[in-house]
Amino acid sequence: MPDVTFVAPFFAETTLRFIGAVAGLEGVRTSVISQDPSDRIPDGLRHRLTDHVRVSDGLDAVQILRAVRQLRGRGQKVEVLLGTFEELQVPLGQVRDALGIPGMGAETAENFRDKSRMKRVLQAHGLPCARHTLATSPVAAGVFAGEVGYPLIAKPPAGSGARGTHRINSGIELASLLTQMPPSAERPLLLEEFVVGDEHSFDSMSLDGRMVWHSINHYLPAALEVVREPWIQWCVLLPREADDPQYAGIRDVAGPALRVLGMDRGLSHMEWFRRGDGTVAISEVGARPPGARFMNLMSWAHDFDLFRGWAEAMVFGRFEPRPRPYAAGAAYLRAHGTGTVAGIEGLATLAEELGPLVVESRLPRPGQPTSGSYEGDGFIIVRDPDTRVVKDALWKIVTRLRVALA
Repeated sequence: MPDVTFVAPFFAETTLRFIGAVAGLEGVRTSVISQDPSDRIPDGLRHRLTDHVRVSDGLDAVQILRAVRQLRGRGQKVEVLLGTFEELQVPLGQVRDALGIPGMGAETAENFRDKSRMKRVLQAHGLPCARHTLATSPVAAGVFAGEVGYPLIAKPPAGSGARGTHRINSGIELASLLTQMPPSAERPLLLEEFVVGDEHSFDSMSLDGRMVWHSINHYLPAALEVVREPWIQWCVLLPREADDPQYAGIRDVAGPALRVLGMDRGLSHMEWFRRGDGTVAISEVGARPPGARFMNLMSWAHDFDLFRGWAEAMVFGRFEPRPRPYAAGAAYLRAHGTGTVAGIEGLATLAEELGPLVVESRLPRPGQPTSGSYEGDGFIIVRDPDTRVVKDALWKIVTRLRVALA
């Protein structure tokens, strides 16, 4: 009977679904370490867990280590240690290393968490990524800008996705950023060339160091543009044709990139660009499942529960690749401004028009405060065998729905 411990700093909806997938596996004992109290776990799930330890900081390796030892003292073997947050992967690796628990160690996890180190590894193996530097002083930042030109991308080395990322269009903007965030040896700044092209993700499952399944998404538009422009409604499209020749460039390099970074088992989330000439550039890779409802999207497109598929892979080392009979897409409903939601304009007519295309949704509720996030205040997921139908439906949603503010 495998004994699994899941580290979840907070019991967010998606996190609870991952925990539920593990706890739902036959013959598995599941315990949880979290900052949240156990009464925030839904009753149906809480009764399937064998134990829970609460810590004050669910991202701190020392506290996680202490909690694992506490669980072992209560009779839990903790043979598998899991967590899905980007920020958790290095602490989990440190605890695995300290206790001899199988899985990704801290050294490998740093290849994914430290984006500058990641790019050095990729470049050393001849794999395509944007030119970059880890600036430890304003002078070093200026030298790189002079060599590469503008625009540039600036981000923290341990960032995730578009969070904390800035587009720098001129020397004046760079100088302003360096004044606000002066780089130093202790707090360096990652600078990259701005890659012009379409942004995508490449989400994949690896077993024993070999990629066994993948999915490709289109970002409409690029995530950084959504962060910069609060009026933009973001969409993500999963085309049915994941094996289309236009994706050959990323398929050729994704597997080798994951191998040199050290991906052994589990889902990874790679963001990449396809330039106008068809060449590709890897932006960054996370050694964890994707966020932003991508797990839901891929489950709908492949017509199976990817949460359970991930759990079986992580606990038992098995994963059955599935075909992709559908295209799917998510439109993230985003209020234009800050405040509280008053309602959604245009919903009734559009709902009737889209009909069975809508397979999942969470609509903003009146009185709900705006999130300020590029993921918006709600979402609608659509699905159809025809990619064009899904793309048209996403366009209708983002152009005809409006989240009104009170």
